Amino acid sequence: MIEQDWCRLHGEGLRIAVQVTPNASKSEAVDVVEGVLKIRLKAQPIEGKANEALIRFISDQLDVPKSRVSLARGLSSRQKIIEVNTTLTVAQAKAALLPLLQARTGPV
Repeated sequence: MIEQDWCRLHGEGLRIAVQVTPNASKSEAVDVVEGVLKIRLKAQPIEGKANEALIRFISDQLDVPKSRVSLARGLSSRQKIIEVNTTLTVAQAKAALLPLLQARTGPV
């Protein structure tokens, strides 16, 4: 079985598969498991706060405007697909989202 990559080129930018855990002590990307980037968010999963926090987190980590980050799938699910309109490469996005994991294990 071929595992699908969690970050890949799509249209005018990137598509990122994430699994969100809300109510964390801080917002951070923690690992890649089964082709999904696991992200802990400080926000609560009520009234769209966790989705807003996820868009803000991705925007900040990739250094792109929030207007270029959108939730393509998974509005009310922990499993989500994020689309980012950017010129960043997959390698650049992975390095920005998981710098500590990259340093420990090599390319993700």
